[in-house]
Amino acid sequence: MLWGGVVTHAFGASTAPDLALIDVSELHENRQAWVILDARPRCRWEAGHVAGAYPFSWEDHTTTDEQGVPFRLRPAGELADALARMGIDEKTPVAVYGDAEESWGGEGWACWVLSWLGHKGPIRLVAGGIQAWLARGYYLSTETDRGESQGIRYRVSLRPHLDIRTSEVQERAADLALIDTRSSVDWVLGHLPGAIHIPWTDFYSGKDRRPLDAAALRKLFVDHGVDTDKPIVYYCAGGVRSGYAWTVHTICGLPPAHNYVAGMEEWVRCAKGR
Repeated sequence: MLWGGVVTHAFGASTAPDLALIDVSELHENRQAWVILDARPRCRWEAGHVAGAYPFSWEDHTTTDEQGVPFRLRPAGELADALARMGIDEKTPVAVYGDAEESWGGEGWACWVLSWLGHKGPIRLVAGGIQAWLARGYYLSTETDRGESQGIRYRVSLRPHLDIRTSEVQERAADLALIDTRSSVDWVLGHLPGAIHIPWTDFYSGKDRRPLDAAALRKLFVDHGVDTDKPIVYYCAGGVRSGYAWTVHTICGLPPAHNYVAGMEEWVRCAKGR
């Protein structure tokens, strides 16, 4: 199918992304096998990063649209061009790390973006992120002149089912398990009707902020009364924190879920426009 000028896939396991965790020791021993993305704010990357890593912060790849909705994901073609300049095509093995908290789960968002674009190569979230890297005594580089790759093309084959449109959320709300991953303050100020509040910070644990495993995630759902027989939709303000929750969900091998990228920012505007 064609959507927005790029190839799209129908929903199905055959097109599922190859998404999993990678331990810092494995990444350290095989760095040359991966293109590494640092999902922290660019200033943190500049201060020190895994040698060879490229900056890939959500702040650099989202924008405010003409309706004033912030955190809008840049067009797929622009994202593909950015990845190509880093030497990444759709089959390149990519490892992503962050620090969870300061990056607002941007490493999970980056994994979701790659998955949504239709990445065919392995995508690995670095377990424990920069904290685990430093705890092992591995060094950081301050080299920022990465240059740009030439002659690389990233071919997009969108998996649009990994997102969900506002109109579909409105129409199917009763048949979806809506999980609000924002803070408690945000939740109290307003949320989607019928949603369950599970802050995105509950999707990791420990000083390294390591993603939950499948058993811990299922317990989290039970504790919050999530109906796992329904399709799960994660949302936040604009898809970043919910992208982290989606990535943890997917790595745990649970049934496919959606990241509602438009989030509360678009929902509120649509509600006011009625």
